[in-house]
Amino acid sequence: MRISLLTASDVQHDLAKAVRRRRRELKLSRHALAERSGVPAPTIKRFESTGQISLRQFLLLWQSVDQLERVAALAAPPPSTPQSIEEVLRDA
Repeated sequence: MRISLLTASDVQHDLAKAVRRRRRELKLSRHALAERSGVPAPTIKRFESTGQISLRQFLLLWQSVDQLERVAALAAPPPSTPQSIEEVLRDA
């Protein structure tokens, strides 16, 4: 287990800020984003203020304001670290 000062709550709030920032850049009201995403406007308001939302609704919002591939990339396995000098030289 890795030690981190970052909490799940911190990440939730950061994601909410990112969606809100992108919504504003696109000049979308919460109502307009609700129509675009299928997520109710009150849910968007709650998400933007508390960070609380279901994963499904978050993904619907995200794909309405950004590329869903960016979120999907989080599930990709991390690149492997070379275990020997031979692997480093082979991959160079």
